[in-house]
Amino acid sequence: MTPAECAVAAARGAVGARFRSHGRDPAFGLDCVGLAVLAARAAGFAAPISADYAVRSGDPSTAIDAVGLVRTSAPATGDLLLFAAGPAQFHLAVQVPGGIIHADAMLRRVVERPGVPPWPLVAAWRLRGD
Repeated sequence: MTPAECAVAAARGAVGARFRSHGRDPAFGLDCVGLAVLAARAAGFAAPISADYAVRSGDPSTAIDAVGLVRTSAPATGDLLLFAAGPAQFHLAVQVPGGIIHADAMLRRVVERPGVPPWPLVAAWRLRGD
């Protein structure tokens, strides 16, 4: 499987996991960062990813760039997407064919959402092995 296929498979495998703020294990719950880390690891990305982050803060794009992910201007299946979900609030998701997979705090679980996401896209990164 390609890194993108591995990322999508990992994200789809987490669908239904409960939402948990700062969650990193699908068995106990995931937040959007936990889901992104799960997909990145499945794609072969091995660099350290900080667990220390603020839920609401400045644009996290620079911190994501710093871990070594490579930005893309043309997001594709398996890519990591960063959205502006509200004022000073950002949200990560994994692009899948026909939509995204994300940890939905309102629904309290990881879901696959079809169609165009409702938030403005801030940046996207290609998930690939090192």
